[in-house]
Amino acid sequence: MRKQSTLFGALAVTATLAFFPMTSAVAEEIRVPVGTQADRDQASFPGSGMSQSSVRASWGAPMEIHGPVGQPPITQWHYQSFVVYFEGDRVIHTVLKHNR
Repeated sequence: MRKQSTLFGALAVTATLAFFPMTSAVAEEIRVPVGTQADRDQASFPGSGMSQSSVRASWGAPMEIHGPVGQPPITQWHYQSFVVYFEGDRVIHTVLKHNR
């Protein structure tokens, strides 16, 4: 009985594959280099390691300041087109704001 069950199972799989041929999916992969994902001129944004006084001297007073929060203290300076994140007195990251 076991051999008949195995044979029946194999026949069922073969019949199913015959009625439903396998199809393959095709997808296009688009690669965009990180440096070209935004219209960003590195010279027009604060760089890592800059002091708060250097950022203020180059870009003026921020529209908003959030923080400091946490340990180490993280502060955000919001400008019209970007946000500068400071750890203590030094820039750790600058992020472009999304255009709406």
